Amino acid sequence: MECRQVRVRRINAILGGEKYRKHGRDKPERARAKMRRMTLRTQLILASAAIVFASCAAKAQENPDKSNLPDAPKAHQNPDATDQNQQKNPLSTSFGLIARKSYVYPDLATSSGPLSSMEKFELFVSKTVAAPQILSSAAAAGISEARGTLSGYGQGGEGFGKRFGAFWATGASSQFFGTFVLPAALHEDPRFFVRLNGGWKDRVGHALRRVVVIRTDAGVERFNLPGILGPLVAESLANTYLPDNERTASKTFERYGIRIGFGAANNLLKEYWPSIFKSLKLNKVVPPGLQPDPNPPPPPGGRD
Repeated sequence: MECRQVRVRRINAILGGEKYRKHGRDKPERARAKMRRMTLRTQLILASAAIVFASCAAKAQENPDKSNLPDAPKAHQNPDATDQNQQKNPLSTSFGLIARKSYVYPDLATSSGPLSSMEKFELFVSKTVAAPQILSSAAAAGISEARGTLSGYGQGGEGFGKRFGAFWATGASSQFFGTFVLPAALHEDPRFFVRLNGGWKDRVGHALRRVVVIRTDAGVERFNLPGILGPLVAESLANTYLPDNERTASKTFERYGIRIGFGAANNLLKEYWPSIFKSLKLNKVVPPGLQPDPNPPPPPGGRD
């Protein structure tokens, strides 16, 4: 019996030792696993914190605090230069204008710089459909029908329509060659530069002088070949659609002379157009920033 109890104690001792050894061996392993889990958790926390910090830094860089930034530099305006500009362009302040260019006379210069070929083409189109071109064609058709000229077109509404179409087509041809083709080829400026200053003799002389003198794109004056040759080409082309009795050299030059005369009278209207409508307070039809002629002719002699 005693031997049996000894054997049981030995077996328990053995089993206890094994259990002790097992627990003693598993304890470091569990500690290491726990450390690995803590290390992984710490790494995740640190990584999340780094991501949040980086996002905040990027946002702060994109949206800096404006209170810490220096003020933006402001453009310095020279009052003397402003006064000089107003003196050079007296209409820039006296006219409270809305339209950028004149609806009636689109060829009144609003800037001193040269026009491109496309701008000269656009000017030709604007002048062709402008009120003076349409009204002058209608007036010429009415006068022609009343006088019985261009008899091949007949009388009445049909005759008036044919006359109006012929005069308008000839005017469009004159504008095409005198405003677009020749000025673009010769680098000349087809606009009209209002003088704005001087007595009435100076202004009338300036308007009439513009019939034979034109500015180049470089600002130099020369003979107005587009203004002289353009109407002649247009009247020559008109012989293709006018009645047969109008297709002669004498009739062609007669119409050509009349067109040059009307052009000179039209220049007088252009010169005084801003002044007339300034007094009538109809400023919408006058272009803002109207440019005076940079090369006004000298007065013929003395003061007015």
